[in-house]
Amino acid sequence: MTPPHTDRAPHPPGGPAGPAAPAAALAPVLVCGEVRTCLLPNRDAVDERTAEELLRLRADERVRVSRRPNRHAVSPDVLTGVDCRLPAAGGAKVRAVGTVTARAALVGGRVLQSTAHFAAPADGPDRRRPWGYYLVRPGVLVPVGKLPARAVATGFLTGQQPDELDVGSVAESLLARISRQHRLLDHDAPLTTTDTSLRWAALPATDGTDQAPRFTVGDDGRRQVELRLPPGTPPAAVAALCEDLALHDWLLTTVGDKLDGLRLGSGDGRAALRTLRPLVDHLLHLWMPRARTDRALDTLWHALEEAPGFSRQWAALSQRIRDQLAVQLLTRSEALTPS
Repeated sequence: MTPPHTDRAPHPPGGPAGPAAPAAALAPVLVCGEVRTCLLPNRDAVDERTAEELLRLRADERVRVSRRPNRHAVSPDVLTGVDCRLPAAGGAKVRAVGTVTARAALVGGRVLQSTAHFAAPADGPDRRRPWGYYLVRPGVLVPVGKLPARAVATGFLTGQQPDELDVGSVAESLLARISRQHRLLDHDAPLTTTDTSLRWAALPATDGTDQAPRFTVGDDGRRQVELRLPPGTPPAAVAALCEDLALHDWLLTTVGDKLDGLRLGSGDGRAALRTLRPLVDHLLHLWMPRARTDRALDTLWHALEEAPGFSRQWAALSQRIRDQLAVQLLTRSEALTPS
């Protein structure tokens, strides 16, 4: 990625939105991003006050905290200025200038996520404008000339070259920045887990096109989802949907991996309990799909529920855990009962 003008682009005067710009000039035809999800490196779930300290990325804006239906804290947005090529299929060369929006979230004081995303309009000026032109459009990458949205969406999902925009590195940098806070975290997690990455690209829905989202997992473990959006969907709503998808995919992956390697039929149930108990204590209660997503995007989530069927998989896994705990309890009770 070509080095930006500044590592952290300042927000424009007048708040994050900046001076108003013509609606047509800001209407995105493409929204792309990447979500990184991991277990917070701490023995216990952190409380609300600690969550706010971890996510206080800017002094001029507060961390947003909600307590219903579960505890959820979201950092202020931070902007990274970029001037670089965009990934594009078919060899297209597309230069864009602007800012990438990034934020972090902490779910239940236990699962940490970072997201970096941008929106792009159909076209921009034929030559680069002064930096102030882009600062009043936070989270927007303005193409130099016309944007081949379909080609960029495909190129973004399939992977970038070294000299092209890499929003995953922005998200990863934010995740590392929070995880390194040794004063607040003990780095003694109760179970080992694998971090996941979800890369997404969203285009406007049009008549005659397949509206169903496409969710895939690559050989390298990277998740990809391609979405078709209802007209006028805000980029922030798309990012929130993908964060929710990434969270629940991570929960499924983590619990499934733990059960996959568990010897449930062994005579000594203590090993099984050492695996099952942290799942119950730290993860099972976090399953709440669509808790904070835009209701206008419910159709997309329902389509994802059809295939691969996240909630059906979760119900099967959680029931398996409960059954095994019941079996272990019964076995121990029988062992203690005098013959």
